[in-house]
Amino acid sequence: MVWACFSNNKLGPIAFINGACNRHVYISILEAKLVPFIQVLQGDRITNIVFQQDNAKVHTSKLTTSWLTDSTTQNKFSTIEWPAYSPDMNPIEELWAHLKTELHRRYPDTRSLKGSSDAIRQKIQERLWVVWWDIREEVLSDLIDSMSRRVKALITARGRYTKY
Repeated sequence: MVWACFSNNKLGPIAFINGACNRHVYISILEAKLVPFIQVLQGDRITNIVFQQDNAKVHTSKLTTSWLTDSTTQNKFSTIEWPAYSPDMNPIEELWAHLKTELHRRYPDTRSLKGSSDAIRQKIQERLWVVWWDIREEVLSDLIDSMSRRVKALITARGRYTKY
């Protein structure tokens, strides 16, 4: 499992999760990865930072919601909620698709790696790390530019399923 974020044309950190991701694991990732990234953005004079996630149970748990409420106040960012039927409105979903496509393009043997599950996991994480940090700013900018189309589609669909 992988967690990552981006803002405008800036890649954020990537985190690898071994095992299940419960609300405690998720919050620890937000504390270790999201908050420092937000602080870097603020240091670059980027304001009006909005954190977007889907409606996964770990994202909407009472503990996570409480943590986010405290953190948004403390770290001066906001969150955005998406309708339950539109989790793929989040542009990170397209970034995941891009990451997966690039992983298999650059490392065609990824599907057939041999070895222990730990060795395979380590190799895939190393490859994902390389591919993640090679994502061009234009890819991120295109995703951000797509937001107005996404919102229009969501409004047209009255909060239901869209092509995104």
